[in-house]
Amino acid sequence: MLRAAAWRRCLTMGLRLDYKTDLWVDWCPGCGNFGILTAMQKALAELGLKPWEVVIVSGIGCSGKTPHFIYANGVHTLHGRAIPFATGVKLARPDLTVIVDGGDGDLLGIGAGHFVALGRRNLDITVIIHDNQVYGLTKGQASPTLPAGVKTKALPKPNLQDAVNPLALALSSGYTFVARAFAMDVEHLKEIIKAAVKHRGSALIDVLQPCVTYNDLYTTPWYRKRVYKLEDEGWDPVVRDPSERPVKLARAIEKAQEWGDRIPVGIFYQDPTRDTLEDRIASRIPSYRSLPPALQRIDSNGTPIVGERELKAIFRDRLIRVKKHH
Repeated sequence: MLRAAAWRRCLTMGLRLDYKTDLWVDWCPGCGNFGILTAMQKALAELGLKPWEVVIVSGIGCSGKTPHFIYANGVHTLHGRAIPFATGVKLARPDLTVIVDGGDGDLLGIGAGHFVALGRRNLDITVIIHDNQVYGLTKGQASPTLPAGVKTKALPKPNLQDAVNPLALALSSGYTFVARAFAMDVEHLKEIIKAAVKHRGSALIDVLQPCVTYNDLYTTPWYRKRVYKLEDEGWDPVVRDPSERPVKLARAIEKAQEWGDRIPVGIFYQDPTRDTLEDRIASRIPSYRSLPPALQRIDSNGTPIVGERELKAIFRDRLIRVKKHH
């Protein structure tokens, strides 16, 4: 309460506070999650968003602790279920800024179906994948983004399964903002997060996040030798007219395949011309944005406003009356 009051006083004075909490950040020293956390805190502060209007949703894994370390509304949910929780929050309160933080195993393994569904809906949510190619919290098993034939120090033998390409999956699922960043380039990642949050529609940022404990192959030095920024080479990801979608989408999918000696980071694709799920709902329910579900009154002193009698009156023409036989 005191900190919220301090935030309000500072905002009225034109000052800005950070998004840090007082909790000890207990990730392994050198973990890429520190870069992601710092970039998120800086991005939210620079966007001028109020903490009580931001919701951070996470699943299970090392990245699941992120909401605990950001001074905003936080929801630490179930394995693979961060996106449906976030979907419920956004649909109930479309005015809120909703960000999902999840690992590659969480979002692209058990949560892959929800990941695809968000792209189809184009709901205005930002998804940040903490992509370290391993299940860090459970001692380094191969995650969905680890290539076949690769053996990290935590694996007894090389990985048997092919990798999922997060960017290509997001593009083919319908995400209208798709980007990649490197966790150890905090300033660049911060700018991409700001762009994703400001974008209207489903946004995906795949963050290359070194795991210093279990992944001894994809390390910070390994990435630093290979990553390059798309914007430095004149890449134009923005769809300015719907007629440009097929060409720019195909180019982005092709670019997403680039991996090895050179790894592109930056915004691969951005389409602001598509309507969001919130837009479609509002076209059917005009009061949706002004009076969203979470702000509607449903009870009076603990008693439901609509009871059995009211429901019978509303649905009287649709009730099927069944005779009781004794």
